[in-house]
Parts: sequence; structure tokens; C-alpha cells
Amino acid sequence: MSFSLTRDQILKEVIKSGKDPGYFINNYAKISHPLKGLVPFKLYDYQEGLLESFNQHRFNVILKARQLGISTITAAYIAWMMMFHRDKNILVMATKFGTAANLVKKVKNIHRNLPEWLKIATISIDNRTSFELSNGSQIKASSTSGDAGRSEALSLLVIDEAAHVEGLDELWTGLYPTLSTGGRCIALSTPNGVGNWFHQTCVGAQTESNDFFITTLKWPVHPDRDKEWYEKETRNMSRRQIAQELECNFNMSGETVFHPEDMIKIEANLKEPKYRTGFDRNFWIWEEHKPEFSYLISSDVARGDGQDYSTFHIFKIETMEMVGEYMGKATPDIFANLLNEAGKEYGKCMIAVENNSVGWAVLDKLSDLNYPNIYYSYKSSHDYVDPITAEYASNTVMGFSMTTKTRPLVVAKLEEFIRNQLITIYSARLFNEMKTFVWNHGKPQAMKKYNDDLIIACAIGCWVKDVAFTVNQRELEYKKAFLNCMKKSDTIINTSIQGMEGYRQVEKQNTIKEQEEYSWLLKG
Repeated sequence: MSFSLTRDQILKEVIKSGKDPGYFINNYAKISHPLKGLVPFKLYDYQEGLLESFNQHRFNVILKARQLGISTITAAYIAWMMMFHRDKNILVMATKFGTAANLVKKVKNIHRNLPEWLKIATISIDNRTSFELSNGSQIKASSTSGDAGRSEALSLLVIDEAAHVEGLDELWTGLYPTLSTGGRCIALSTPNGVGNWFHQTCVGAQTESNDFFITTLKWPVHPDRDKEWYEKETRNMSRRQIAQELECNFNMSGETVFHPEDMIKIEANLKEPKYRTGFDRNFWIWEEHKPEFSYLISSDVARGDGQDYSTFHIFKIETMEMVGEYMGKATPDIFANLLNEAGKEYGKCMIAVENNSVGWAVLDKLSDLNYPNIYYSYKSSHDYVDPITAEYASNTVMGFSMTTKTRPLVVAKLEEFIRNQLITIYSARLFNEMKTFVWNHGKPQAMKKYNDDLIIACAIGCWVKDVAFTVNQRELEYKKAFLNCMKKSDTIINTSIQGMEGYRQVEKQNTIKEQEEYSWLLKG
């Protein structure tokens, strides 16, 4: 625009800018470029589309790739709102206070670099992380503390990198009432796994089950990006980083315990069970018992009245293929009966139950039912011990002991089985738990408000398969080798006459007969 404007032209420009944020930004906003310095802000088509969404919808959630200038366009929109509206109260939150403060700084810089004649409101209070205009509009950066913004009526709440803000679901509970008088919200972020507030909000927006309007912006929306740019940019990035930073992929982003590529392979194998049975129809069966195979049941037990579930998996030992699964809130006695019946149905297979407080009740019930094949372990080492030995040993315990020592070991064993494709998973219920099973301060656990009961049962199964059954097989091979080295010798010694030729020896190899005689060695 020409700098020599008449009074009428200035008035028209002010009115035009006040009505249309896109016109205001394209003609008067300036931003800092890392190489070119201060440059005019010329909007791309996708940025124009965002401005329309900001105006048309109270609640906006933006699932974005990085380096698309979404924080900058948001800052420009805020600058327009503060300039042309009175008494607007704007709060900016981010995963780090510095990130929120940086967005406030962008807003301030846009305002400062406007033509003087367009500054119909000037900065009256200026702080490093907040400022206020002479028309009463104000903005400030905030940390993600529990009481952030609770005492204020907000005109606009901006949550930058929302997927990375811990405990945002609880924060939102406190912040939502501050928007009840007509306030707006803009939540923007790259994805960071599933199950968090940002993921749930995006899913809810897609299904229209909440008040948010979703905009998804993947890397190709930028007109300067092509296949060559993508290949150069991703050359030194992991698959997880690409999914998070460029592809807006929830399932492959985030620090999940199980690698995203392994998750894709598991998802491809998922299938509906052949039967849904049991008293609550939560016992899923993919394959009936086959006499030529051996089976294992591994279980995690809950009280039956809380948030957790009692679960078990049935695996075909030879292939570690999942053939059955239960997930429900059965009481311990009902759950024990269910385990007993399932175990008998699958050839009286071994049942490994986590012996936590409630697990003891289930194990005692199984013992009362005279179930013949319960998993035992040594108290100190947690190594497997066969039931016959355990009956006469004082340092053994019924069931599997989940402790601070064994939990990371069994989870690592499950991850190893999945990574090496040593296990076949069909259950969508287990897969859903895996999507929200993450590293939290170095510990593998379910995200807040999610469960990992099926995962723990599955991990116990992998551990028992690798430890108990591998040990059994190795001992069996030792016994076979020992037996093959044995032979029976019958020696007749003639001592009836002193001085005569004394020893007549007769040896016979009775291999088949002897193997029958010593067959007890092969019984594990």
C-alpha cells in the first residue's frame, strides 16, 4: 500500500482490515524470516483456509506436520483479534513455557511492525511474556500448571503442541468453563501417539462427537515441498519421526513400547474370533483344541469391580499363535472356574497365573478344583519349577510373581517376541492396549486412564514359553542323550573251582528293552 494515504483511504483500510483478517495479514503483517529478516507475511492457500476456520468455528483442532507456519498464522490471527476487538483476553499454553512465550513474542512483533496509522490500539502494558493494548485486549503465556487460566474468562485459548502437554485432559476440565461465555479455542500439534487429549479430540472431531472442527495439514500442503524435498528431509529420520513430524500419523508416532512398524504388521493379522462365548461373551476363540498340539494359558487377575480386567490368553506352544482370549470383570471364583474349564478344554495345558493379591484366590480355587498343571516358580530366582518338585520344596511358589524385578523382564520378552515375529496376535482388544502402552520416565506402562491387563497376560505367556518350556525341552534332550549312552551288562563269574580259568563274561545289548525299562527318565 502507498504510504501517502488520505484520511478517507486510511479509514477504508482500517475498516477493510478489521473485517477480514486475511486482508489485514496479507497487506500489513510482517514476520521474521531466518535468512531474509523482516518480510511481508504472504499467506498460502492452506493458511487462508485456517483463517476461515478460525472465524467460522469456536473450537478448532489442527493436526499438522512441522514447519508449515501454523504457529505464525495463529499469532497473526491473534494480533488481528486484539487490534480490532475490545477487551479480548487471550491465553497461550504449550508443553514448555518458553514455547508459549515465543508465540506471544510473535504477536507483539507483528503489532510493532504495523504502519503507525493502522495502530488504532497501542501497547499500554508490556512484559516479556505478556502485553496489553489500550483497547483492553491482552495476551499472556502460561505454564501447564493445574490452576492455569482457571480464574479468568477467556476470549481465546491457544494450546500449542497440544499432543505433548502432559495431563491436558485434566487441564481441559478446568479450562473449558472459562470459555463458556463464548470463548474460542485453537489446539494445534503434531501427533504424539494415541490415547492423549489431542488424539481423542481429533477423533471426536472426525466423528462429530465433540464441538471441535478438525483441519489436517500433512507435509505436501506446502507449495514449495515435493518428493525431492521429502526424500532429502527424511534421509536421516526414523520411521517414527517421519510419522510424527511429516505424515500426521497417530498410530506410528509417540514413544510406544512396541515399534510402529511392528504394530503395522500386527494390525494386518487382526481378525474376528470364530466364537464369542462364556457367561459374558468375552471369551473369544479363534481355534478349537487340536490334540496334536500343546497349549499354554497365561493370566493376569483383577478384583472384578474396579477399572482393571481379569484376562487370559491361550497360546499354541509350537507356534505361539493366539487361539483364545478372555477379558472381563469376573469375580475371582468365577474367573478360576473359567480358567479351569478352558485349561481342560485345551488338553489340561499349563496355566500360569500372576500371583498378586487377588491372583492367590484364583490359584487356591484352581488347586481346590485339582487342576493338574499349574505353573510354579522358585521364590528367589522366579525360575520355573515343575509341580512335582514344587510339592516337596519349601522355596517355591504357585503362580507367576510379578515384581519390580520381573515386570521389565517379561515386557522386554514380549517386545522381543513381537519384534522377531515369534508370536501371532489376532485380538483387536490386545492391539488397542498396545497402542497406549508407552514409556513413562523410562518405565513401560499404560497411559493414564488406559489398561494393560491383556499386555501383561501376554507378556507372562511369552516369558513362560521362553523359560519353562525351553528348559523342559532342553532337559528332555539331555535325558534322551543320557539314555542313548546307557547299556545293560550281564556278567557271569565262574568261581566254583579254585585256580581254573576264572571269568566268563556275557554282554548283551538290549537297547529297545532297556529304553522301555528306563522310560521314566523321559517324563518331564
